Amino acid sequence: MSIISDSLKRIKPSPTIAVTQKARELRAAGKDVIGLGAGEPDFDTPDNIKKAAIKAIKSGDTKYTAVDGTPALKKAIIRKFKRENKLNFSLDQITVGTGGKQVLYNTFMATLNKGDEVIIPAPFWVSYPDMVLLAGGKPKIVKCTEQDGFKLTAQKLKKAITKKTKWLILNSPSNPTGAGYSKKEIQDLAKVLVRKKKIFILSDDIYEHVRYDNFKFFTIAQLPKLKERTLTMNGVSKSYAMTGWRIGYAAGPTDIIKAIRKIQSQSTSNPSSISQAAAVEALNGNQGFIKKRANAFKKRRNFVVKSLNAIKGITCLTPNGAFYVFPSCKRLLNKKTKFKTDTDFVKKLLEKSNVAVVQGSAFGLDGFFRISYATSMKNLKKAMDRIKAFCESLI
Repeated sequence: MSIISDSLKRIKPSPTIAVTQKARELRAAGKDVIGLGAGEPDFDTPDNIKKAAIKAIKSGDTKYTAVDGTPALKKAIIRKFKRENKLNFSLDQITVGTGGKQVLYNTFMATLNKGDEVIIPAPFWVSYPDMVLLAGGKPKIVKCTEQDGFKLTAQKLKKAITKKTKWLILNSPSNPTGAGYSKKEIQDLAKVLVRKKKIFILSDDIYEHVRYDNFKFFTIAQLPKLKERTLTMNGVSKSYAMTGWRIGYAAGPTDIIKAIRKIQSQSTSNPSSISQAAAVEALNGNQGFIKKRANAFKKRRNFVVKSLNAIKGITCLTPNGAFYVFPSCKRLLNKKTKFKTDTDFVKKLLEKSNVAVVQGSAFGLDGFFRISYATSMKNLKKAMDRIKAFCESLI
């Protein structure tokens, strides 16, 4: 008899974390590996945020806080939603967790019963289905094609809904594709959802501020008819380069927020008091650097997309946001290359060219791979040269 629970048999380790760890191990072994798997900004946390954390430490702000966030941080989050999204929330509609990932996990643990379905558009962030499975739910994967810009259409949404559907997950801009939903596209989805009053929407807005080409961010809670059925998740990790600080938050219906608090009270309890103080400064302080960093990411995006589309056998759409591209390697999966899957492709790319990327199948769509361009232009130039040489050696 195994001591390991049956629920763990339903899930797998995070593929993106596995790729990043593999790259670290190879570098430690002396290999010149370029890791393009990590989903975190390479910029440092701004100094004003660091200083706020140091001040909190010196002031003795090192004790337990309220389970789901300090009043100061909740008020800063409320101001953020009003200032940037024209959304009004009260303190009892806000929850703060140890990263956005915990907020999502808590949500599913607090709301899903066995057999409840969660519609997840693919390509998806790797953790969504496994979180649903751990909570006893059933992921309903809806594949979104390259022709549709990797985005869910109203027609596909309508077809995916059943009597067991409880949640729809929307992630815009998206991990892994960088695709962003326009206001019109969200309104089209809303027309379907308004009629399905038992379905809730989980809007993952973590890449809200990493967007390009005048793409206008719009979140589904801004539609009055759906606000009461929407949990809007965000955090400080991507916009403020605070991945290691582990602060995520969400706003939504009070009954869901209360249930999340109950789950968190029996798991991690409160997030770090120091990280919360830093997050207050992040949300209330100077926001000017965000656009400057987005512009830096845009230059990298343009370089990577142009470079990939110049490689024989590779095609790549231009994303609206985030810091990922999701190129197709389908033309290189054939008898000549002996690659049957995108996993074969990325494995050999790492072995032969020392470039670490993540296979598209990990995100629910075969024949693609994800590149994170949250690294230096020097690394990106070397990586693109290596990918080009590798791919053209196959043809």
